[in-house]
Amino acid sequence: MVVSNKRNARGIIFAKKNRINSIIINYKNIKEDDKKILYHLKKYKIKYIFLAGFMKILSKNFIKKFKNKIINIHPSLLPKYKGLNTHERVIKNKEKFSGCTVHFVNEKLDSGKIILQKKVKILKLDTPEILAKRIIKIENKIYPIAINKVLSRI
Repeated sequence: MVVSNKRNARGIIFAKKNRINSIIINYKNIKEDDKKILYHLKKYKIKYIFLAGFMKILSKNFIKKFKNKIINIHPSLLPKYKGLNTHERVIKNKEKFSGCTVHFVNEKLDSGKIILQKKVKILKLDTPEILAKRIIKIENKIYPIAINKVLSRI
């Protein structure tokens, strides 16, 4: 099942083309929207949640219901550069490397147990936009690997 807060999200388009259940949640009222999402996840017996481009913070209650079952990908080498604007901050701080991290979601932002990371060398001519494009390519490669790693433990 695909859940998104954006009607034109690639995941929603993919779901429609492949006859996968999907819902769009505006995510303006966290309590109500969490209930809607949880209802659908229960209805379809979803056991794991893999976040991708879902730029909303899940409530503590939601996270508790899926403890160690929510996985996220973040465009930095966690625990460094949690939150937003990671590429800008990495370049501003003259880091030699950046990258991406797949991790379990817990109640603290970008702080869950790391599943997989990949380093990317920062080049002299990198801008936040150029670095973001390079890192998203790596994200697209390591996320399926991390998902398989998590699911193989079941």
